[in-house]
Amino acid sequence: MWTVIDSPIGPLRLVEQAGSITAIEFSPFRDGDGRPRGERGDDAPVLREVTRQLGEYFAGDRTEFDLPLAPIGTEWQQAVWTQLLGIAYGETASYGEIAARLGKTNAASRAVGVANGANPIPIVIPCHRVIGANGTLTGYAGGLERKQTLLELEQDALF
Repeated sequence: MWTVIDSPIGPLRLVEQAGSITAIEFSPFRDGDGRPRGERGDDAPVLREVTRQLGEYFAGDRTEFDLPLAPIGTEWQQAVWTQLLGIAYGETASYGEIAARLGKTNAASRAVGVANGANPIPIVIPCHRVIGANGTLTGYAGGLERKQTLLELEQDALF
């Protein structure tokens, strides 16, 4: 099931299957990508809950999410996404730092970036908190403007 909500970074499509969130998609939505979404279900309990928690996040009232997540990816992607969940609200980490946390050398930074870009549940699995080694904003599936907005939202809420 899925629903669409408005947010400060544009419409978001929330997708759940078997009671867990499987995707948060930025607009413009791509329907022909082969991802299963099912029928629209605005009143599905899990979708209502993620809508509520995202609303609190965007209002600056939530710093952690408590949602059932089921991102689909390779073992490597899953390992990277687990590390992303460890980056605290308002904090950032570089691709190299994530590689080091996974016991890899800085040479694995590119592979971390690829896995980061494949994250199907952005915001909740905070891929926007990963930045370049020199502190610059680098690639983001939702676009650098959205990444900057999310990082600024978190910084503003802290101060």
